[in-house]
Amino acid sequence: MYVWFRLARMALTAKTRGPYRMGGESRLAFRCLPTDIDANLHLNNARYMMLADVGRIDIFLRAGLLRLARERGWAPMLGGLQTVFVREIRLWRRFEVVSTVETWQGTQVIGGHRFVLEDGRTAAQVLTTAGIYDRRGKRFVEMDEALAALGHHIVPRPPTEAEQVFMASHARLRDLAKNGANNGEPGDGPVNNG
Repeated sequence: MYVWFRLARMALTAKTRGPYRMGGESRLAFRCLPTDIDANLHLNNARYMMLADVGRIDIFLRAGLLRLARERGWAPMLGGLQTVFVREIRLWRRFEVVSTVETWQGTQVIGGHRFVLEDGRTAAQVLTTAGIYDRRGKRFVEMDEALAALGHHIVPRPPTEAEQVFMASHARLRDLAKNGANNGEPGDGPVNNG
């Protein structure tokens, strides 16, 4: 089940958090509910991704990107992600999702989502790559073009080593998926005939 109530709450309270500025954070507070847990009684893996979506949409909404996207026929799209789980988020525990736009190169945007426990410790970290697809022009939009349309001229910082590794790994895996790794047939990997 998707997090519709939480998404609606975020949208209804977006103005109270003010406009999003590049380099800033989206901070959204949550509690781990019975609908969020798995058999281990902690936040299930899929819920992390859904709550990261809510943080990402908060940024898009507060930055004005969703309005601009509707006007121009653009669609913000997630390309891929990498997640590390450090500590569990147990049932009923409060936590925050801290979302950021880290940097960008050409059409590729690197975002981050940190799941933070009440004591300030990180429970999980998600690194994402995304872009804005122009449905009418059938192309991905250069980030500088999107920012200019929002009235900003911002020079991104260079990607960190970790971000470069992530982007390269993502690009390689995407190429393999698009070009049919293993001839596109699932199950073509090693076989144990032992």
